[in-house]
Amino acid sequence: MAWKQLEPTSTHLTILVLSSFLIIYALFSLFIRNRLHLSEPPLAALVGIIFGPAGANILRPVEWGMDDGFTQELTRIVLGVQCFAVGVELPRTFFRKHWKSVAMLLGPVMTFGWLICALFIWLLFDTGIPTALVISACLTPTDPVLAASILSNSQFSTRVPTRIKHILSAESGCNDGISFPFLYVGLSILTGATAADGLKQYFLITLLWQCTLGIIIGFVIGDIAYRLLRYSDGKGMVGQASYLVFYLLLALFCVGVASTLGVDDFLVAFSAGVSFARHGWFADRTAHSQLPNVIDLQLNSSLFIYFGARLPWSQFNDDRYPVLNPGRLFALVALVLLFRRLPAVLALKWLIPGLKTYREAIFAGHFGPMGVGAIFLAIEARAQLETDTSLPLPSPPLDLPKPSQRAVDLIWPIVCFVVLFSTIVHGLSTLVISISGHFLRQEGERAPLLGGETDRLDGMISEEE
Repeated sequence: MAWKQLEPTSTHLTILVLSSFLIIYALFSLFIRNRLHLSEPPLAALVGIIFGPAGANILRPVEWGMDDGFTQELTRIVLGVQCFAVGVELPRTFFRKHWKSVAMLLGPVMTFGWLICALFIWLLFDTGIPTALVISACLTPTDPVLAASILSNSQFSTRVPTRIKHILSAESGCNDGISFPFLYVGLSILTGATAADGLKQYFLITLLWQCTLGIIIGFVIGDIAYRLLRYSDGKGMVGQASYLVFYLLLALFCVGVASTLGVDDFLVAFSAGVSFARHGWFADRTAHSQLPNVIDLQLNSSLFIYFGARLPWSQFNDDRYPVLNPGRLFALVALVLLFRRLPAVLALKWLIPGLKTYREAIFAGHFGPMGVGAIFLAIEARAQLETDTSLPLPSPPLDLPKPSQRAVDLIWPIVCFVVLFSTIVHGLSTLVISISGHFLRQEGERAPLLGGETDRLDGMISEEE
């Protein structure tokens, strides 16, 4: 019998593993980011795998009651905060200059990615077209959490034109919310809704209530919050620390309002961030703040450790579905990474004024990681099929109609597998680009340290807009 003073409870072990990772990462953060060219999400996911049920079996989230509902709310909070942060950090004149570039990425490029991924899923897993459309919708958005970890706060990010970083950030902040219409197309077909009911649900609920009203609510919240903070600051009633607390609490408030009203959480958060910071005053007052870095390190790393420990390894080779096996999953990952964005961005480059060269188009086409947003949408899709609401059951049921049951069983393992390898591939891309660029130079032009170049990436225009 273990000594009674030892209390390795779920809470204690989680705190121990999480804090240990964050401490080690904090101690070597500059070395990891600027010399190894690694970001925290793939490392955090690896920690979750190592200490999770597939490894040391220390972190056991499923056994500890961290069910689908917990996963949904955790991803909702992290995504909401990150979408708000993206909105706040965009320059106040950004959309006046680059609205067309963002619109092309959110419109034709996302639609192409949705349809081409649905085609791959339908062919590889024999899902039926509606289920393929639902799963593909989960993989359509660019993840703001992974995008932020790759494109900010590193030596590599300084080599990318600010114009491109802002375009990709704005896209990632918007498209988790924009993905809901794609998701509900497949769900309407899958649940057998009539054409009239389906159109009513799609236009009145999805487009008007969830998306349009969500954007309006977000702008109103952001504007009111800005005016209140500006008034309080003018009266000398706000301390410097309160600015940073206000930033985070306002993001959480947006998520709370949106989830309570049943509107799009992420469009509310992003719109509120844009509205709150559009005057430039808040950015000036917090110019030296490191809060976004703290959010990236703590919230995002915690979530990816949880994701690594929560991976459904047994479902990656499910006896109930012979088509669900590692070979087909790896084939899907390869096809999705190659064809989900890159062909559309290259083909439409002439309509995306923010991308000035084909090298920039290739970069923007590649850096469309799938992550937290895909996990949230997978839970959302399962909830709609399980309960016809946005509230999931603790675990998938086994008594649904056959098409819905097959969809519920396939969504989670397919999305998790793609997210895992997107996290790895996109997280390691900066390392590959840095090292390959180093060796492609003439020997006298290389930096003293491997991958230590600091000049603009080849083929990208230095002009900042």
